Amino acid sequence: MSKIITVGEPMALFVAEQEGALEDAERFTRYVAGAEVNFSIGMSRLGHDVQYITQLGTDPFGKYIARFFEQNAIDTTYVTYEPRCLTGMMWKQKVTSGDPVVFSARKNSAASHMGLHTIANVSWEGIDHIHLTGIPPALSVGCREMVYELMAQARRRGVQISYDPNLRPGLWPDKHEMVQVINDLARRADIVLPGIEEGRLLTGKEDEQDIADFYHAAGVDTVVIKLGAKGAYTSSGEQCFYTEGFRVERVVDTVGAGDGFAVGVVSGLLEGLTLQEAVKRGTAIGALAVMAPGDNDGLPKREGLEAFMASKTA
Repeated sequence: MSKIITVGEPMALFVAEQEGALEDAERFTRYVAGAEVNFSIGMSRLGHDVQYITQLGTDPFGKYIARFFEQNAIDTTYVTYEPRCLTGMMWKQKVTSGDPVVFSARKNSAASHMGLHTIANVSWEGIDHIHLTGIPPALSVGCREMVYELMAQARRRGVQISYDPNLRPGLWPDKHEMVQVINDLARRADIVLPGIEEGRLLTGKEDEQDIADFYHAAGVDTVVIKLGAKGAYTSSGEQCFYTEGFRVERVVDTVGAGDGFAVGVVSGLLEGLTLQEAVKRGTAIGALAVMAPGDNDGLPKREGLEAFMASKTA
């Protein structure tokens, strides 16, 4: 299987056990959150080797996350610690429909102090792919410099780059800076994976085809736009096609669906599937992700993924 690098901020996540406002919740269940965490777990469960670059606090939650990585077969070679800062934390509302309210405590977190020094010893030997999101560049200037350098190194070595904007407006000083940086990073990637609303905000275009054209004009080879329950629109070279989403009987938690989609697309391409087959896998994993609590509980192992896809096409 393939060898992949990603970088991000894993956080301790507390999900309310009862519906209602977060301030009224009395009991929470603990998980590990983070877009890149979800991607890493999804890829690992499919048998790929994932190296996660991050920085944790030496607090109990940092230790919990490190143990969680090891339990999920995520390579912790590039996990470092910053004893002067805490690991980021999040609290999430329980809902049965729509997106939950999420509150985070990550300002001045250990991960926000990553920079060029964090990746000084990263080895690219045998690396097939790097997956990045728009979250680390929002954490600090140092994190932003680190992401730019990782992209430059990947380009020099011919390593394929996938990029999910994963917009977090609350982490940016203003919308203008967010749009400028996210799009500048996107143009350096081979595959860009925005959601339809993200694409509209970032490009000023309404139609998914126009959004794809915007990124093609910037130099991106493949654009896959997530359309929620409707599926996805893909544009790459001469190929332009829609992919229907899988029907979901009951949505438990929508957070992490886009990360699951990225897992399907990237793993499929790395395993030699056609682009259409890879995107179809993405819609399947995205559907599985929303049917489970937590951000990554629904990410399947290979047998579960194959069984789910077979049951829906039988």
